[in-house]
Amino acid sequence: MQILLGLILGAVVGLAVHFVLPHRDLRGTALAPVVGAAAAAVSWTALTWAGVGADSLVLWLAAVIAAAVTSLVLVTALSRARMRSDAADRARHGI
Repeated sequence: MQILLGLILGAVVGLAVHFVLPHRDLRGTALAPVVGAAAAAVSWTALTWAGVGADSLVLWLAAVIAAAVTSLVLVTALSRARMRSDAADRARHGI
């Protein structure tokens, strides 16, 4: 049941990443929170399978760090790709 808290924490971290990074208008609002929750879920599951208990600080820190790093990298990369794609479309259409 504590994995749910880890997922919520990952989604909150992802939401913070969405609002901290520029170019919010180029991506969906749900992208970063979903990515953060997914990264937190993967890290939480891997560590619990490795035997780390829910009372360990390592598990919580890993969930937060995995959510933050994954959200930052993926959202930045997708925003840059969208800007390049939009610029190419504008150039192709002569705008």
